[in-house]
Amino acid sequence: MLRWTLTPDTPDPGDLPEFAQTVAALKAGRLVGVPTETVYGLAADASNAAACAAIFAAKGRPHFNPLIAHVENLEAAQRHAQFDPRALALANAFWPGALTLVLPKRTDSPVCDLATAGLDSIALRVPAAPVMRALAQAVGAPLAAPSANRSGRISGTTADAVADDLGPALAVLIDAGPTPVGVESTIVGLTGPEPVLLRPGGIARERIETVLGTPLAAPRPSCETADAPLAPGMLTSHYAPGATVRLDATEVLPGEALLAFGPDLPEGADAAVAMENLSPAGDLTQAAAELFQALRRLDASGARGIAVMPIPEEGLGEAINDRLRRAAAPRPTS
Repeated sequence: MLRWTLTPDTPDPGDLPEFAQTVAALKAGRLVGVPTETVYGLAADASNAAACAAIFAAKGRPHFNPLIAHVENLEAAQRHAQFDPRALALANAFWPGALTLVLPKRTDSPVCDLATAGLDSIALRVPAAPVMRALAQAVGAPLAAPSANRSGRISGTTADAVADDLGPALAVLIDAGPTPVGVESTIVGLTGPEPVLLRPGGIARERIETVLGTPLAAPRPSCETADAPLAPGMLTSHYAPGATVRLDATEVLPGEALLAFGPDLPEGADAAVAMENLSPAGDLTQAAAELFQALRRLDASGARGIAVMPIPEEGLGEAINDRLRRAAAPRPTS
């Protein structure tokens, strides 16, 4: 595996020999670990069915779970989906950025059916991370890039976490340090008359509703079935550590680690196997950025369970609580 580093001072990555090697790997159908502003992605050419199949195999991901296609700009996105005025308004407001739009797929889009899970819709994003946009442009195709972790487990927000989970499957891993947002993109469905919040994420609901001038509807129950979710991150059990997760904890039980939030700790915190405070100051932006790394560290502590303090259900708290509820859900049995 080729591993190379990007820093804020790195010149245009397209000038680096490692960038050319990365493009060649993607064109050859290989998998690449790529940093975005949200989490690290496991990238492959979205028009190459064999490459997308390799994503599913590496992650152990159900084939009915669609993949987000990342493109370099709005013009590129319009070659793959039908944009109505609502979609254009959101794209102009939040792209590049942590927003994914699920839109009617154009019949002439080369994105393979495996990437869209056979649906007549497509999930598209223009990421803020320049290297992801540059790679999509250089490859000449959208990049399918789900979170770079084993399916259902904690998402990777550092290159080391990606290497630990998926190293043998990768041709290339680009290390840009911890991702700044720390939770996946917000997904909005625009395939029907009502805009639907399919997954809360790095852009708060309130900001999207302000642009649309209308509330976001909740997904219909059929959107979250185990048979055909309309977007990534909608499976009931997801983002799960090995330890059990207990939400809204007001005390820490023997043998538990503590995922804290804010300055006031619950009873039993001193006896916790380990503790991570997402934000001692109660800052939800900081908490989102720290969430997945904190869960990984607590899971590595050997605790039998993780007690999670209550987190406000507002702003980015909606996305944080969504991830925690899925982490706490009953695990599928094989």
